[in-house]
Amino acid sequence: MLKSQSFAKTVVRAALLAWVLGTATVQAAEAQPAKSLYDRLGGVYPISVVVDTFIDLLLVNDVLNANPAINAARKRVPAAGLKFRVTELVCQQTGGPCKYTGRGMKESHAHLNISEKEWQVMLTDFRRVLNNYGVPAKEQGELVAIVESTKKDIVVRK
Repeated sequence: MLKSQSFAKTVVRAALLAWVLGTATVQAAEAQPAKSLYDRLGGVYPISVVVDTFIDLLLVNDVLNANPAINAARKRVPAAGLKFRVTELVCQQTGGPCKYTGRGMKESHAHLNISEKEWQVMLTDFRRVLNNYGVPAKEQGELVAIVESTKKDIVVRK
């Protein structure tokens, strides 16, 4: 009888300890803030690689370059500077430590006379680059939502 009481006490203690540890683990997990999109993307270096590839695609896109205003801007604005500004912007908008120092979206795109078709072509290239780099669907959705939030300031014609 003594052995079974001792065994029962051991089981109760083990169960109580498991419950306490389980509760503490759940509380610790709940206490940790969710990672920012910036962190989930791996930081500024992976972001800059994706931006670099994306801008390279846009620069040679025939649909975009058929727009005379875009084509003229391609010749005027150095690709490296554009890549820097876009990386800076994505870093900031995803919760990273960067501070975007470029002009606002409306100001920097108004003269380009961008159409809905050109916007959709840009989004297609953006999604292609994200897929090529294996960016997970959740993060892709968040990035596309960030880009879509700028549409009202960029697209000026149907």
